[in-house]
Amino acid sequence: MFPLHRGRRLRTNESIRSLVRETTLSPSDFMFPMFIAEGENVKVEIASMPGIFRRSIDLTVEEIKEIYALGIRAVNIYVKVSENLKDNTGKEAWNKDGLMQEAIRAIKAVCPEMIVMPDVALDPYSIYGHDGIIENGDVLNDPTNDALVKMAVSHAVAGADFVAPSDMMDGRVLRLREGLDAAGFHNVGIMSYSAKYASAFYGPFRDALDSGPVDNNDVPKDKKTYQMDYANRIEAVKEALWDVEEGADMVMIKPGIAYLDIVREIKNAVNVPVAVFHVSGEYAMIKAAAERGWLDHDNTMMEQLMCIKRAGASLISTYFAKEAAILLNK
Repeated sequence: MFPLHRGRRLRTNESIRSLVRETTLSPSDFMFPMFIAEGENVKVEIASMPGIFRRSIDLTVEEIKEIYALGIRAVNIYVKVSENLKDNTGKEAWNKDGLMQEAIRAIKAVCPEMIVMPDVALDPYSIYGHDGIIENGDVLNDPTNDALVKMAVSHAVAGADFVAPSDMMDGRVLRLREGLDAAGFHNVGIMSYSAKYASAFYGPFRDALDSGPVDNNDVPKDKKTYQMDYANRIEAVKEALWDVEEGADMVMIKPGIAYLDIVREIKNAVNVPVAVFHVSGEYAMIKAAAERGWLDHDNTMMEQLMCIKRAGASLISTYFAKEAAILLNK
């Protein structure tokens, strides 16, 4: 009780503050989401995500070497698929010579120690922009799971360390675990997007991959029948617990900064590492505000990342990974 206790004694200067700091960040806390494009020597900035690019594989591997040198040890990769390869089955997703499979092989060839976690979902391969197969205006759950297993096994064959199902189909973690094990990939892990909300924060990501739902009366106009209602909390814990029971090695919450209550709830409920995706819209808002001089870019970036870690994240997937790692290394 005051005056015997004075909290400000522990805030007197930076040396004392760093001595008693409860949460710390390091580059190894980050996973860098990367967008892969067809071709060679391709580097296209995404207009709604300043500083983030779609790169061809040759330039992607150069970036991989840079971020590994900064201390980043994991990447989450996505591909922009040519329109002529899209259909309603997603079959290009398990093409052994597909863009994703080639990217995985190339990354592991130049940097074997980099942990590669390819995205497992059909939306980049779908003519409808949905995460599953469409029939009679509905996203089919079980046939989609069959497709996801083939996709995940192809990633494992290419050299992926983990697969990262972001589709939110029911039961897909168990099906993936069974499929990977049956193919002999017992040591390939699963980082499941367990609580992926139907959020408005994904807009810039969909710009990057041209993967949003198409405007078609025969298909759902949004992803709310499989992504979670952002009004729900208890449901998120239930979904995470189910995924752990089905064999998930890590669980993911997405988005990040607006969902830190969910991060803490799930961290308290599960006994596996918890990943958080600091998503494209959260990145874009900081960039836009900083460009207008309304926020200090670096301080806001680091504060948000620290808050995500403080809430319980073991791993943060963030488009700020490279910039934050450079600051931390200084």
